[in-house]
Amino acid sequence: MSEEKEISRRKRQRKRLFGYRWIVKNIPFFLFLAVLAIIYIYNGHYADNTVRSINNVNRELKELQYEYKTLKSEVMYRSKQSELARAVQPLGLKELTVPPAVLVDTVAAK
Repeated sequence: MSEEKEISRRKRQRKRLFGYRWIVKNIPFFLFLAVLAIIYIYNGHYADNTVRSINNVNRELKELQYEYKTLKSEVMYRSKQSELARAVQPLGLKELTVPPAVLVDTVAAK
């Protein structure tokens, strides 16, 4: 019989602990916990999106760096004297074999 009394006493304590009044009294706390959970979930999604965005920008930056290096090496190759001479040869231009003549202004020199 004492076991039954003990069990019924525990049930009453639980009922008091989780009763209607207790739940109504703690609604603001439950709402606060719900808001915190929503903020936590949003923060996780925002962090994932930010990491994806950073990765996309890094990938694009690497591609642009490769393109820059390729174009720079191509410009350096085409600006060599022998390549320039070969490029202008169809236009009838030839490389000078004689050094250019220097013109001196005699009026300005006096």
